[in-house]
Amino acid sequence: MLKKRFLATAVGMALAGAAASPVMAAVKGTIPVKSVEFIGMAAPETAEERAAAYTTAKVKVIFKSGGSRVYDLNYNVLFHNTDTIDGVTAGAIYDVTGTPLLDSNGNPMIAETPDANSLIRIPARGGDKLFLVTHFEYDWLDTAGADQYGKQPMTMSLANIEQDGKSGKLSATGLRNIDMSAIDGLWIPCAGSLSPWNTHLGSEEYEPDARCQVEGSCASGAIGLEAMERYLAGTKTPNVYNYGVVPEVTVGKNGETRVVGHRTLGRVSRELVQVLPDGRTAIQGDDGTYNVLTMFVADRKRDLSKGTLYAAKWIQTSAGNGGEADLAWVRLGHSSDTELEALVASGVTFADIFETAPVNKLADGSYEAPPAGFKQIIAGHSKGLVENLKLKPGMETAAAFLETRRYAAYMGATTEFEKFEGVTVNARDRKVYLAMTRMSSGMEDRPKDPANHIRIPKLLAGAVYQMDLATWKLDSDGHRIDSRYVGTHMKALVLGQDIAKDAAGNTAAVDKIANPDNLKFSEKMRTLFIGEDSSTHINDFLWAYNVDTGKLSRILSLPAGAESTGLQAIDSLGGYSYIMSNYQHAGEFSSNIDPALKGQLEPLIDKSKAAVGYLGGMPAFK
Repeated sequence: MLKKRFLATAVGMALAGAAASPVMAAVKGTIPVKSVEFIGMAAPETAEERAAAYTTAKVKVIFKSGGSRVYDLNYNVLFHNTDTIDGVTAGAIYDVTGTPLLDSNGNPMIAETPDANSLIRIPARGGDKLFLVTHFEYDWLDTAGADQYGKQPMTMSLANIEQDGKSGKLSATGLRNIDMSAIDGLWIPCAGSLSPWNTHLGSEEYEPDARCQVEGSCASGAIGLEAMERYLAGTKTPNVYNYGVVPEVTVGKNGETRVVGHRTLGRVSRELVQVLPDGRTAIQGDDGTYNVLTMFVADRKRDLSKGTLYAAKWIQTSAGNGGEADLAWVRLGHSSDTELEALVASGVTFADIFETAPVNKLADGSYEAPPAGFKQIIAGHSKGLVENLKLKPGMETAAAFLETRRYAAYMGATTEFEKFEGVTVNARDRKVYLAMTRMSSGMEDRPKDPANHIRIPKLLAGAVYQMDLATWKLDSDGHRIDSRYVGTHMKALVLGQDIAKDAAGNTAAVDKIANPDNLKFSEKMRTLFIGEDSSTHINDFLWAYNVDTGKLSRILSLPAGAESTGLQAIDSLGGYSYIMSNYQHAGEFSSNIDPALKGQLEPLIDKSKAAVGYLGGMPAFK
């Protein structure tokens, strides 16, 4: 009873924000550290705990000068999606004219899904200015309770951030919508990253299928272009090939923004782009089922507008412990944004790129061989779609950059990854970490599929993989890849564990990760932060994994049904360090949840509210 009472008090303090914690005022300073150890918190037990975003975790810092100190972490909300600052509501959705969109009840559409964060420092006379770019991924429910997923154009916001020099507390003092008209609107922006040159690199996942749009054969319920029609408001007709690109946002010292859409990184269901330390090489996740791992190598540093795109081939060396493989890289093509923009403007369609032939599935579950001159592929993202394709003459560039996943499969790369989510880099050790929310479908041994590169046991709880990097490797044609950061080997590093459903409804072990999604690595803390998007945990958690010791610590618990998003690790800012961390769609309960527990939680969780926030309480590290 005493333990539960203490935890309930801690939850209440966490919800009150940073002002409830005196710790932050006592930690200011940049401290040379020997090591950082996160001391985890227990999983939530009571209904109050399960309905809250809170932490009781701590961090132990061992100093290079000797000695150590333990600091309490605290979770702080910068703003909710429903908050209005400077007359702007954080999660509001707009059309191309800047007019807020309304739902069927005449109420403003307000997204409950803050995702990526990039806290950006802009040098300015009198001191750096701080701005926060935040994605809003989709609108979940309108005020009539109707599911709006994929039916509305989406938005990014820019918040002015101020830091209290004495306490370290961050506050949002201004807010505006970022104008996306330069790229004809924003399509389902998921995770993101801060580039080495201080711009925000966004994403657009679940790109619309250009083939079914042309043929009128999209499956019932498939995401179409109605959201972008609503955004463009009759000013033009949306082009399917304008969505699935990389929006790059540059922020000026007065908060002005410029948005450029990069086509050179291919068109996939992009979770995010992670640029590696050379400022030229980027690794990308592709969310969905039967998806692809891609690498982009820019011609010049700090410039994504021109370069070469590759797709990985998984050459399996072990099926155990989540699987292990050597990687080969298939060169897809070289192009520029300018060339690709002209190609799309010319009106190119899927039918101009590929010829198709019917696919016949046999009684035993295998597929009849394709006609002469065609190749049979399987690729996602909504399902593993088997197709017979024949590339039309001279359409290699269009296929590589507009139909990237299909062309990768056509060229022999692996398109079997399942729910491929976050990517982050450990520069010192030359490692990249990649999240697979679950390992199933194409990642299982399926010999009747047209390709069967990945052959590992199903693990619905998912895993985080580690990729080794090497210099000047050869592509699959024997040509040198012009990068010092080429992935060579990949294996599972941190795994979840499937279990029989427990009393609450968890189907993955509560003290291990489940369905990893957001990933960010802190060089100074030597820690990989892992955020969950889980249907196998009733409450999603944020974890800290020490890459030197292998210790895994739970450091944040989110409201039941909410997803951990918006990760960014900031090692040093004005004498403090921070872990940016949001949550979205609170109350979107797992179908496995115990009915009685669900009944207790429903009156405690406001489904219309989500939060943009951060973990604080730590000194700056160097």
